[in-house]
Amino acid sequence: MTTLTFAALVAICSVGAGLIGALTGLGGGIILVPLLTLGFGVNLRYAAGASLVSVIATSSGAAASFVRDGYANIRLGMLLEVATTLGAVAGAVLAGYASTRSIEIIFGIVLLYSAFRSIKADADARRSEPPDPIATRLRLDGTFPGPNGPQSYTVHRVPLGFSIMALAGVLSGLLGVGSGAVKVLAMDQAMRLPLKVSTTTSNFMIGVTAAASAGVYLRRGYIDPVLAFPVVLGVLAGAMIGARLLPNIRVSALRKVFGIAIAALAVEMIVSGVRGGS
Repeated sequence: MTTLTFAALVAICSVGAGLIGALTGLGGGIILVPLLTLGFGVNLRYAAGASLVSVIATSSGAAASFVRDGYANIRLGMLLEVATTLGAVAGAVLAGYASTRSIEIIFGIVLLYSAFRSIKADADARRSEPPDPIATRLRLDGTFPGPNGPQSYTVHRVPLGFSIMALAGVLSGLLGVGSGAVKVLAMDQAMRLPLKVSTTTSNFMIGVTAAASAGVYLRRGYIDPVLAFPVVLGVLAGAMIGARLLPNIRVSALRKVFGIAIAALAVEMIVSGVRGGS
């Protein structure tokens, strides 16, 4: 296979990864890493480096549209990013001491359960809780575009969501995985945000985390321009398509896509744990 053919195939496959990453708020890494390593025989470190760059592309491409259209909650995203960053630092420190094999298996099982809960969740059964006084004081409540005009929502259980975000950061630093899955689940299940707000706010957040990690991979020489360039182009194109599709996608269909993506990540983590961990 020539370099040009390889780059073209990677770019085409990356479009799908960017599309799913934009719709689910997970970034494209959940698809790209196994695709590049198993499908194209790319070394895992270089696949991870290209994946991190693609997450930045997804966040930059899709999140810009989501912020402009009024889906992403910027104030909430900036608050929760503090917890994720602190957790990531703690996870990076623990990575040198903790065995990750059992953690990966347990985390994968939790994600499988969360995927089931997400698919079965009733989007309208979560609006009866009283407003969180912390959310009110910090002005975290907001609106997002609906079929009949702007729809308001309230943010619930801010301390719980903040704690889960810290855990997401710890897992990201400890296991070397993206924390987009836990971010979306925290906002959707714990903080009771509409799913479209959860996924778009996650898209806004993941670029910050990925940018920090990508710097480390770049310094170590694990970002190959021949691989990263077609990945970024494909993912960015897919992310822009996803940003255009999101307003017209029914929440029930979006939940199914998100649940399937989470289940795939869960299986990948369980298999990794059974084979010997990170």
